[in-house]
Amino acid sequence: MMKKTKIGFILITIFLLIVTPLAAAQNTTAITYGEATYNNQNYKQNVDNYFKSNSGKSLDNINQKIITASDVNKISQDISGKTYSSNQIVSCAYVDLSEKNNLNIEVDNKITTVTASMYKSALNSAGIKNGHVIITSPTSATGESALAGVMQAYETASGSEMPSVVKEAATKEIYTQTDIVNKTGADPDKIANLFVQVKQEVINQNITDKTEIQNIIIDNSKNININITQDQASEIADSILKTQSVQGQADDYQNKLSNITSQVQDSGIIDQIISIVKQIFGF
Repeated sequence: MMKKTKIGFILITIFLLIVTPLAAAQNTTAITYGEATYNNQNYKQNVDNYFKSNSGKSLDNINQKIITASDVNKISQDISGKTYSSNQIVSCAYVDLSEKNNLNIEVDNKITTVTASMYKSALNSAGIKNGHVIITSPTSATGESALAGVMQAYETASGSEMPSVVKEAATKEIYTQTDIVNKTGADPDKIANLFVQVKQEVINQNITDKTEIQNIIIDNSKNININITQDQASEIADSILKTQSVQGQADDYQNKLSNITSQVQDSGIIDQIISIVKQIFGF
């Protein structure tokens, strides 16, 4: 019996020496904190509690990144003309790449304008099709700038940098969606659906003519009972053309993420194998 115990212990030790470094290398979860939230202990605690509650996971040893006003402005100012101060960067994002077969997005009700559907459309344009995303803020926020944190969380969780032009295209889309929501008063999810439909049609037919895209936008908007002006259709078309222009790089990034997530092991696999070894050797 003592001999079996020693053999079992040796086998477990060897297994852990081999597998533990691999598991550590596959920590594909990340949190990004807006700098105003990170620097406020109460804000950060509230955000952490929200992430733990909604993810069902511990935040111990998780990859973390602070998003600054400079990070957001670097992308947003040339697209929307908006710049943010440090105390405005409050939104936070949690990303878990272990959810491989779907892009599941949860948005706290403190995010007042941008919806899960709007984020999903913009992230799809960036080549992001999988993962569990949670977006929150300790105070009310419209949500556009949170996209920068989500994209950074994907970079941090995957260890793979997203091309800057892809970030710009996704950012342009989220700001355009928000602007159209504000101008039309339409349901945000309907606007997101309009973007999804038009992007798919443009990609499928490889349409690059702006006037033709505007016509598609007008036709699709009528089908879902949204009143879009020609100027608004032009704005949407510009965003979609931007997305189309970086499609190849977005596809490359999607392939990188797919390769990474395919290597993610089930979190309980080590414990399961140890349990089996224990049963075999009776200890």
